[in-house]
This record gives sequence, structure tokens and C-alpha cells, in this order.
Amino acid sequence: MDDDRSRGLEQTSGATPPVIAGERIRHWPAGTVLAGLGLVFAAIAASLVMWLAVDQRLVKDVALQLHDQTVPWTLERQRLARNLEELRFGGQSVLTAGDQGRREEAFFLIRVLAAHPSMGDDPRVAVLVAEVESFLAQIVSGASKPDMARWEALSNRLRLLADDLSVEGGQRMTVELARMTDAMNQARYKLLFNLILVGAFLASFLVILQRFLIRPLQRIHASLTTLDPHGPVPQPAPLAMAEIHVVEKAIVRFHETLRENEDVRRKLERLATTDSLTGLPNRRHFMGLAAAEMARAARYGRPITVGIADLDHFKQVNDRFGHSAGDHVLQVFAALLAETLRQTDLVCRYGGEEFAFIFPETAPEEAMRLAGRLRLRLADRPVVLADGQVLQVTVSMGLADGAGRGLEECLARADQALYEAKDRGRDRIVVVEAGHEGVLMPP
Repeated sequence: MDDDRSRGLEQTSGATPPVIAGERIRHWPAGTVLAGLGLVFAAIAASLVMWLAVDQRLVKDVALQLHDQTVPWTLERQRLARNLEELRFGGQSVLTAGDQGRREEAFFLIRVLAAHPSMGDDPRVAVLVAEVESFLAQIVSGASKPDMARWEALSNRLRLLADDLSVEGGQRMTVELARMTDAMNQARYKLLFNLILVGAFLASFLVILQRFLIRPLQRIHASLTTLDPHGPVPQPAPLAMAEIHVVEKAIVRFHETLRENEDVRRKLERLATTDSLTGLPNRRHFMGLAAAEMARAARYGRPITVGIADLDHFKQVNDRFGHSAGDHVLQVFAALLAETLRQTDLVCRYGGEEFAFIFPETAPEEAMRLAGRLRLRLADRPVVLADGQVLQVTVSMGLADGAGRGLEECLARADQALYEAKDRGRDRIVVVEAGHEGVLMPP
């Protein structure tokens, strides 16, 4: 049957789709199309990677030379320049020291700096440091004006040499960075060209995807997001690839399944919560609703009344007239309940001919009046059987005040009140309140 229905959906206004099916490109398998495009892209990508590998190697070599040689050499130049500055400041301290102890301490620092191994790496530095150390060693008790003039010349030479060392380090670093910049520019141009090629391929690839995959998927998405078991059957459109065509047909079948499942769900929900004979809530569903009402009444301190009713002499109706007559009596009573009770009241078929009630926001006295109205309406409405016989049906009911009590306790108290009503002659209502009971007799 599903195959027949699918074939019927493929036909529109009595016309078959041979023209669309004849266009082979619209029914190519998606795996074949994507595999072909993937191979083309892989070939282009491999050639571009090999082309860029040369420039990558050049940049790497320059970076290694910069890291292993240029940067350490530049740092060494900067360190020598800093040591010369410290030597210049130390010499100034030797010449201006106020006492012999400070002078000796400053000269000791001069000798430590002059003995550093890096001072001998550059001949210019070594010669100038030796000259400075020799000069400062002659200063014993203080510096004269000629000594200060000579020191001024040595200090300028130290400062100029420190500046030269710093400039040399910066110049070498600049040269190496320029080499790296040239290599990176070459790589950038090649990369830009590669990106243009890749962009052209991706643009064509996206056009193919848009035409043969994305648009069909958008149609599928629109069908799925608006899929409603109560709505019209989706109509498949001409598709780009064979797999998508199958998906469209599956959506049609899925729509039929949703419609069937919705019908089944409603039936199951009705069976789970409703008594099949009377159409009233069943006992399990009623107990859940009643527990929630009792909890709400207890939380906010509101009045609530629980009741249990029983049709009088119902067993005799089944014995004399048959169970079909008894079922008809139950249905008539259920219809009367729907007409008489308020929308906020809860009622269920509790079992057999028994019915349970919850009267929210209702004190026992008001609940007794509601139950009395129900009893009088039942008395005024005889039940006419299928064979024309007329039955006069009465009901007995027990009511219990539910304020401050649990559901099970209230049902038990209402059941006791129901038995009291039967013991007193039936066709009456007995209400049990806190500490006393009242009886509503028939008029």
C-alpha cells in the first residue's frame, strides 16, 4: 500500500515525470558528485602546498639564523654597551668619592667589570677598558683638575663606544629582519595567488552545492518544519540528487505515519485517562487531579469537599434487565453529572456504580446543596430502556470535609458517610464535618 501511495504522489494531474527523470544530472548520486569535486580540490591543494614549501623553507632558514646567530650577537653588543656605561659611572664614583674607603670600593667594582670575559671579545673595548683601569689605579688621594680633564675625555670615549656597539647590534638585526621580510613577501605573493586559485575553485564548488544540494535541502527543511499531521501532504519537487529525491519521498511517507501516530496517541490518551463506558475520567486520572487540588487547598487554606456517590439497587438493575441496561443507566447518570456539576468540580467513575467527587473552593454545606440538586434532578429524570421500560433511579452520597486532611483519609470518611446514607434508607446525602455529621433527607 505504501508503494502504491508513493507512486500516486509522484503523479501530478495525471502526468508522470519522465522528463525530469530523463535529466541524468538531477539524479546523480551525491557520493559520486562530492568524490569527484574532492579529487579536483585535493590535486589543486597538493600542487599549491608543494609550491609554498620552497618559500617556507627559506623563511625557516632565515628565522633559524636570526635565532641562533643574530639575536645572541645583538644581545652581546647590548651587554657590552651596558657594561661600558656602568664602567663610566663607576669611574666617576672613584674620582668623586669623599674618603679612601669609598674610593677603594668603587675601584673594586671597576676591576670586576674590566675582568669580565666579554670585555675582551672586542679589541676596541679591551684597549679602552685597560686604559680606563690604568688611569683610575693612579688615583690615590683624590683627583686633580688635570685628572678630571683626562677622565672627561675617557668618559666621552666610553659613551661613544657604547653607542657604537648598540648601533652595530641594531644594524645587524635590521639586515636580518629585512632578509626575512623579503622572504615573507615572496611567500605572501605566492600565497595570494594560491588563495585566488582556491577561491575560484571554492566559488565554483559553492555554486554546484547551491544548485544541486543546498536548495533541495532547504526545500526539505521547509517541508519538515511545517510538517503537520493535520495539514496537507507535502508535494515533492524536482530534485538535484538521487538521495535527496528519496528523502522527499520518505517525508511523504513520514507525514502519513505522523497522521496515523496522532490518531493512535489520541486514542491511547483517551483510554489512559477516561472511562470507556461513561466518558468520565477514570479512577487513576482522577486521583492525580484530586491530589493536586487537595494540596492546593491545604497550601492556601481554602475549603474543599470530597464525596462518593452510589446508585441505589444497581445490582438489581443488572440482574433484572441485563448489563446493557445497567450500562445505559450509568451513561445517563454520567450525562446528568456533566449537566449539573460546575466546571471546576472533579468527578470520576470510581468503580462499578460508584462515583467520586472533588468540590474545590466549596465548604461541606455548599457541597451538600450541589449534591442535593443532583439527587433531585436524577429523581425527576426516569431512565427509559431500549425496550421502552422506565426505571426510577436514585442515588446516595457521602460527603466529607477535606480541609486539612489527606485525599485517602477524606475518601475513607466520605465512604463511611455513604454507608451511613444507605443504612438510613438510601436516596439521601450524609455529610461528615469536623466532629459532627448532617443528613439531607429526601423531600
